[in-house]
Amino acid sequence: MTYGYKSDFLRILAERGFLADCTDPQGLDDALLKGAVPAYIGYDATAKSLHVGHLLNIMVLRWFQKTGHKPITLMGGGTTKGGDPSFRSEERPLLDAAAIDANIEGMQSVFAKYLRYGDGPADAIMLNNAEWLDGLNYLDFLRDVGRHFSVNRMLSFESVKSRLDREQSLSFLEFNYMILQAYDFVEIHRRHGCLLQMGGSDQWGNIVNGVDLARRISGAEIFGLTTPLLTTSDGRKMGKSAGGAVWLNADMLSPYEFWQFWRNTTDADVGRFLKLYTELPVEECDRLGALEGSEINAAKIILANEVTTLCHGAEAAQTAEATAREGFERGGLGGDLPTLTLGGDDLEGGLSIAQLFVRAGLAKSGKEAKRLIAEGGARANDAPVTDAGQMVRADDLAEPMKLTAGRKRHALVTLG
Repeated sequence: MTYGYKSDFLRILAERGFLADCTDPQGLDDALLKGAVPAYIGYDATAKSLHVGHLLNIMVLRWFQKTGHKPITLMGGGTTKGGDPSFRSEERPLLDAAAIDANIEGMQSVFAKYLRYGDGPADAIMLNNAEWLDGLNYLDFLRDVGRHFSVNRMLSFESVKSRLDREQSLSFLEFNYMILQAYDFVEIHRRHGCLLQMGGSDQWGNIVNGVDLARRISGAEIFGLTTPLLTTSDGRKMGKSAGGAVWLNADMLSPYEFWQFWRNTTDADVGRFLKLYTELPVEECDRLGALEGSEINAAKIILANEVTTLCHGAEAAQTAEATAREGFERGGLGGDLPTLTLGGDDLEGGLSIAQLFVRAGLAKSGKEAKRLIAEGGARANDAPVTDAGQMVRADDLAEPMKLTAGRKRHALVTLG
């Protein structure tokens, strides 16, 4: 299959399912053929770790570097002080400088696992937009940058319009975010010759603003590109599990729990996730994704091993697989654990994870199940359960689900 792109980067992105929108696909394709192009993705420091929702664009940066180009990871030390309002129903909690710096320190270690940093033409660099945003003179900024923005146009962006349509408050601080993000592109182009900003499709409006502003100020031919916002085949936001966010830092989620998240991928998502989150050839991803029945389980183990190796190393992936085989396949599926078999009628409209613990005999009541979850004593497929209201549906039981209460009480839940 051909996608008509001449540059390796765009061809790979198209083949593997990374492409959503681009401001000028042909112009970017031509620019990528001329030599190493610098491109950046920005990350606001709202937590001490990145999570699986960020992993798609980290893989984009990795492919960008593998095809000979220069990735820039931009830490939002400045923009985090305001907070991106895109598609949020309320303002983010404001963080002080110390909390932002601590979050950036926690996030930085992840990038070094996926990218090569250094001084070479295709070596990655890391920037912090506090370097230029913290020192801005407000009146000068309004005069030199603000004059290029139309409030009418800013109000038309879906990320802002959706908040206003719901009559939910949008602070002036948040409204300024898109101007600051656009100005980032101006500064990174000026300082490092950056020609491309990338991000998730929820950032399309902000990215287009940055392209327009940089062109107005410098006259440069620059580009914007977005990746799709992923949901699983059953409609869930990618990166969420029964236990909450799937963090990339080992001190916030163990490599074993990370491995289990990928091992528990729904059958319908295996081929797609192999293309997006591993470096296996596309043909092999398609072959593995087409497997059925018990054979698809082997593909899920390959997926879990490949993704865990990239994030935590080969040894962590091997240890996780061995632990899973020992603790789950031998003990869990060998008939040693009490089993709750549910019918389709039981799951109409979904069944909460707290109710499941009660039905499986691991809690005497919903109140006890919620207390177990709140105290950190509940696990599903060896991943911590933190949300008692998490709904379990038929797709979640395509394979037996192992529930654990405390350290020694286990049960299996299957779909009859």
